[in-house]
Amino acid sequence: MARDHKPSRRRVRMIAATSVAALTVGGTVLAELPAQAAALPKGHDVSSHQKKVNWSKAKNRGARFVYVKATESTNYKNPYFSQQYNGARSAGIIRGAYHFALPNKSSGATQAAYFVRNGGAWSRDGWTLPPALDIEYNPYSKKKCYGMSKGRLVSWIKSFSNEIKRRTGRRPVIYTNYHWWKTCTGNSGAFAANHALWLARYDESAGALPRGWSYWTFWQYDNSGSLPGDQNLFNGSMAQLRKFARG
Repeated sequence: MARDHKPSRRRVRMIAATSVAALTVGGTVLAELPAQAAALPKGHDVSSHQKKVNWSKAKNRGARFVYVKATESTNYKNPYFSQQYNGARSAGIIRGAYHFALPNKSSGATQAAYFVRNGGAWSRDGWTLPPALDIEYNPYSKKKCYGMSKGRLVSWIKSFSNEIKRRTGRRPVIYTNYHWWKTCTGNSGAFAANHALWLARYDESAGALPRGWSYWTFWQYDNSGSLPGDQNLFNGSMAQLRKFARG
């Protein structure tokens, strides 16, 4: 995920084609068909690492959606958030906000409340993606699971999700990668039924999915490319992306 202190990552090429599993919103199947990866809506995610983004240029290069980092823990706000979040909307790009979790610092509910107060709100305007939770390896410590048990981390995510739902009306999208999820939550299947998956995997395919999820909604497939920040795909059409944004 795009962060302020971004680790170096191996670049890989995107596959020319992939299989799109059934995408559902509210339990309704929207699509079930093979599709060319190149035909899926392209997007990206940014943080203060990208500073002031040229949104017209991003739109011209194919950006159809973007997630913008808003907050981290309860003591950090992206200083470029307004330029990035509002600039994307002005350029006609569907946008959403994400929170980088530090579960060892405070409760899930506390971090969710901070996130919503500082950019993580949601509106049924068709231009706003649901809030997203970025939960992955700890960039500040070798304690890859934040020194927490699997059960505590699952409870933390539930607390975050419940508070986001209470404050915004939407469940958060969960951004993670398979190996962290398996290691640190025990490959919990507690969230698949009502949380969209944003899967990170820099390879030729999205690979294995965490337990319970039968498809990814977003796939982060590279950390650099034609768009500023990390490169993503949405698992559906533009019409489905707009429907997903509306809720």
